[in-house]
Amino acid sequence: MGQIQEAFRRLPFSKPTVKVEPKGNVTLVNLPTYYEAIWPGDDGLEPGEVSAPVKLLSWSVEFKVDSHSYDFHYGDGTSSGTVEDAGGGYPDGSVKHTYTKPMDAASVSVDSRLTGQFRVNGGEWVDIDTIADLQDEPVTTLQVREAKARLYTN
Repeated sequence: MGQIQEAFRRLPFSKPTVKVEPKGNVTLVNLPTYYEAIWPGDDGLEPGEVSAPVKLLSWSVEFKVDSHSYDFHYGDGTSSGTVEDAGGGYPDGSVKHTYTKPMDAASVSVDSRLTGQFRVNGGEWVDIDTIADLQDEPVTTLQVREAKARLYTN
């Protein structure tokens, strides 16, 4: 089982980026900002995909990838803490944050952890009791601006 768990952690996983709403990677102080982990659809494995068979001794092992948890870092020294879903956009997204001061370049990222199932020689899928903690996920730069309202006479 140890070799299977180690093989899972060494799979070529994709790394998600953070999609931010409002769009354009610009938000306002005191306005809720929504976050979502977006998987790139590249050659790496992401939740919902099955790996190519991996040879371990005389066995052929496949892995089915699933998300375990996410931790969104907002770039102002705070984070979401561990959450189970990938977030979403306005108005129903579950991961949101309100900035309290302007910032020229908030470095927003998401730490993602994956788990899944495995099967040996085409057998039944079995839950794998391990987590792949992805490292060095891409950073999204967000501007946090402050809006000032004024009344003018004509």
